[in-house]
Amino acid sequence: MPRASKRKSDTPKSTSAKSARSESITTASGKTTKFGLSVDNLFQKYANKLLGMIDPEGIEALCSDLGVDHTNVKILMFACLLFTWIRKLKAEKQGYFTQDEWRKGLKDLQVDTINKLKKSLPKLEAEVMMPENFEDFYSYAFRYCLTEDKQKCVDIESICLLIDLVLGPQFRAQVDSFSEFLKNQTDYKVINMDQWMNFLRFCQEVSFPDLENYDLDQAWPVILDNFVEWMREKQN
Repeated sequence: MPRASKRKSDTPKSTSAKSARSESITTASGKTTKFGLSVDNLFQKYANKLLGMIDPEGIEALCSDLGVDHTNVKILMFACLLFTWIRKLKAEKQGYFTQDEWRKGLKDLQVDTINKLKKSLPKLEAEVMMPENFEDFYSYAFRYCLTEDKQKCVDIESICLLIDLVLGPQFRAQVDSFSEFLKNQTDYKVINMDQWMNFLRFCQEVSFPDLENYDLDQAWPVILDNFVEWMREKQN
């Protein structure tokens, strides 16, 4: 699961950091806007002063101020609620927002306070669930769990939490059965991206729980073949 970094609150402030804090969004005429100042002030509240960016700990603090429940999957819940916003930011480094990315995102949303951002969450969550956005979100959720360089897989325990969070509301029966299978099998300790994405395809295309249209010749990942075999044995 993603871990928040430790912020050094007593880090000396550099000249460049001071200059960055003094910047604000300006109009075409060069005049600073009240909206821009509010956005920049909000950025500074959550930014790691040493990095000059909002880091995972800053995101966690923002999550808390937005009133998102802090559970054992709090970072994933934050990603679920704010995924569309993160896409709007077009952040280059996952889990980090630069000041320019922050400005762009809040300007697109037309919000400059925590209360306004909080009120925008239901709309953002609805946008995430739209069919044209959901597959991207589903892929993003897996990548969000890759916390180490060159990591390609996510452990089974985390996958069960993640899949319940992102697919449970839509495909409860499939998710509950697949999670039960994953927890009881011993062949797989981790799940890779291909297996993760194919489970979404499975939920969308295969009739459940009868599994009548599951075709072994369609090059499904072996783990899904095993899951279907397990399901059929349970049904007999």
